[in-house]
Amino acid sequence: MSASPSSPSPHREIPPARRTVLKGAAALVGTAGAGAALAACSPEGNSGSGSPAVPTAPVELGAASEVPVGGSKLFRERKLVVSCPAEGQYKAFSAQCTHAGCVLDKIVEGEGNCPCHGSRFDVATGKVLRGPAADPLPAVPVKAENGRLIAG
Repeated sequence: MSASPSSPSPHREIPPARRTVLKGAAALVGTAGAGAALAACSPEGNSGSGSPAVPTAPVELGAASEVPVGGSKLFRERKLVVSCPAEGQYKAFSAQCTHAGCVLDKIVEGEGNCPCHGSRFDVATGKVLRGPAADPLPAVPVKAENGRLIAG
């Protein structure tokens, strides 16, 4: 007796259900995306050079006049943020987030923003305003010499 066309043959493979295939594809895409996200969390992936969070030698940042009194400036390429609370007074902090090492990308209303996970820091004190970072930004010595800012 032969098998009818409507009954499955014991030797014929039954294709997986569409939902099963889609779930598997979504899992693969999610895994690849997670790997890319983790790579973005590494200091090397976001800081540019893998250099330390604070300068190990004096670094010239530019004209002291670039930092307004009562304001601050991000020196992203140097991974530093400098504020000027009063005329001739400067405070500097590392601009490398203490959570995963990403470099702050902007300052809005006195808050330094970490683009990787949303941590926020007070750029005048280095204090964490919003996590996931738990530790403040490390302070960096800074001074004005001949109208130029020198950090480290």
